[in-house]
Amino acid sequence: MRGGAETRVVRTICQECHAGCAVCVHVEAGRAVRVEAAPDFRGSSARFCSRAAVALERLYSPGRLLYPQKRVGKKGEGRWERISWDDALDAVVRKLVDAKEQYGAESVCLAKGAYGRTADYVSRLGNVFGTPNVTSIDNTCYIPSASARLMTYGFDGMPDVAGGPQCLLLWGNSPNPPLRKGGKLIVVNPLETAAAKRADVWLQPRPGTDLALALGILNVIVGENLYDQEFVDQWTVGFERLRDHTRQYAPKRVAAITWVPADKIVAAARLFAASRPGCLWNGNGTEDTYNSTQCARAFAIIQSICGNLDVPGGTIHAEGTILVEGTGRDILRHALPIEKDLKKLGASAGYYPPHELWDSIVWKPVEIRPQHVVDAILERKPYPVRVLGVFGSNPMLTWSNSRRVYQALHEVDFLFVSELTMTPTTALADIVLPAASYLETDSVVVLSGGAGVFHLEPQQKVVQIGQCRSDLEIINELAARLGVGEHFAEDLHALLDNYLEPMGMTFEELKRRPGVASSWVKYRKYLERGFNTPSGKVELYSSLCEEWGYEPLPVYHEPQETPASAPEMLQEYPLVATSVHGTNYVHSQDRHLRGLRTNEPEPMLSLHPQTAAALDISEGDWVFIENRRGRIRQKATLTTGIDPRVVSVGYGWWFPERGESETFGWDEANLNILTDDSPPYSPEIGSPKMRGFLCKVYRAE
Repeated sequence: MRGGAETRVVRTICQECHAGCAVCVHVEAGRAVRVEAAPDFRGSSARFCSRAAVALERLYSPGRLLYPQKRVGKKGEGRWERISWDDALDAVVRKLVDAKEQYGAESVCLAKGAYGRTADYVSRLGNVFGTPNVTSIDNTCYIPSASARLMTYGFDGMPDVAGGPQCLLLWGNSPNPPLRKGGKLIVVNPLETAAAKRADVWLQPRPGTDLALALGILNVIVGENLYDQEFVDQWTVGFERLRDHTRQYAPKRVAAITWVPADKIVAAARLFAASRPGCLWNGNGTEDTYNSTQCARAFAIIQSICGNLDVPGGTIHAEGTILVEGTGRDILRHALPIEKDLKKLGASAGYYPPHELWDSIVWKPVEIRPQHVVDAILERKPYPVRVLGVFGSNPMLTWSNSRRVYQALHEVDFLFVSELTMTPTTALADIVLPAASYLETDSVVVLSGGAGVFHLEPQQKVVQIGQCRSDLEIINELAARLGVGEHFAEDLHALLDNYLEPMGMTFEELKRRPGVASSWVKYRKYLERGFNTPSGKVELYSSLCEEWGYEPLPVYHEPQETPASAPEMLQEYPLVATSVHGTNYVHSQDRHLRGLRTNEPEPMLSLHPQTAAALDISEGDWVFIENRRGRIRQKATLTTGIDPRVVSVGYGWWFPERGESETFGWDEANLNILTDDSPPYSPEIGSPKMRGFLCKVYRAE
């Protein structure tokens, strides 16, 4: 107690990343004064990660948006007028209704970030309003892998690291989890991560060639009969076709493609196949290339033929009353008429089929692809998008080919953004809605408790900052004003109660019973009911891919602008670019926080000392990274943990200190200035090419 003020402690869930750790917030006289790990929470630590440690700085940052605002000058001028919530919401609703009446509901597009309940209810609002155009970056984040697993064995499996795998294969991600005693570790990553330093085998592929490497591993497992023969014989279809297909991916040929020595490919394949149960845990590093979905199919096949499905320490299948975001009950997918779904942007591109087919096996919708939104705004094809609403997303930094995104945000008729602070995207809005952080709102969080068990935790409001409202409250109010409030609720708590209804509890009851299990795992369920695929078995040769016009077995295709596909570019652009998300920031968030900028003050380009010496670059030099689409500037850091032919570009960088007059330096260090949004995209899901392309690096004099 300070100065006689009573202190209360509120337990809530940190939402600054996807980990979802429980924290205790100390509040004095209505102000949060301390945040610490909740002692009763599984996995709690006395030491916070850097993102959790700046919770109060984020909450009380002078850069917070506190009131609704409307633009009164030209886009990007930074001239705003404070308005009431009623005026702001009415202005948004008028634009939505006018666009729907004049051009059809499909002329409205809603964009969302990757965060829990809000993402679900953005989709719900779109569906009940009547627009098929809800977009996100899910085509480069998680959905390629989830859909591939569903097509292969009928469930979206998760790695059972807590189950104690005998061998853990980390592919394209950077966790550093503990292993069981005697357990083996294989790491596939172009960069030497902490896990790679302690790995039994570290494979360092050329960025963008992961599918070729996976097929090379399959060549060894199949060709040397290292697979689980009993499981393959009883529970798979298409194995002989797989055997014939993988013969063309001999380690020597794959080594030439991937730059991974053939003996290492063989060693990794033998180790993984011999160490059961094995757990293949892939990350987003393989999901933003042309081969995204088929690469994930290859991962699913590796797990399947090694007998690692639905077993402790393998890839497991959790079931429950409430699982994770994206269920049909949450988003009301079928509220959108099929004729509207067929009009969605990119409908003619040949991606996954209409939802009456896809819904039978997938629980999460496939959003429209950002590149098609940009095309519709700039080229007005197949029709123009007139209104764009953005919730918790920063397209100018996170969508590919940022210069086209910038142009589109300038040209769209009406842009409204719900956000915590001014960002490059928010700076171009017509209406700005001040969003609440996780410390300012109630919600329900679904968390993994390990071994495939999910549990429910209450996210509890701690304080009120300005007039900020949660995205859920904003969406709920918009729905009411649009005349579709019957699909939402009277208020936020009623909305949360509706969500919890299958659990037979209310939000107030959840607050008294945190950690309620909402799912469970029963191993080897396929012994009782088979797999949820057309054949009832694991489809190594996918009948769904064949029916829908995709390759039924994974085939490696060399992406554009690589040393193999465009050797003529090497003289001008001799280096291969990849990227990495740092440990301090989530995507493009929080560059305004001193606590994080102290840890990571500048965008960093990683390159090998040998490469740096040849380019007369020293540690800490500012350098330009350039390709055919543009040029950005970052600071060089030298590491031997990268191939001399590869550079790793810092991701998500903009500079709040530059101010609105410079649109916060959105194009100075932004990786997506260099990425491409033009076709070809991955055939199944439309992933653009965001890594593995050629570039050059030189000193910024």
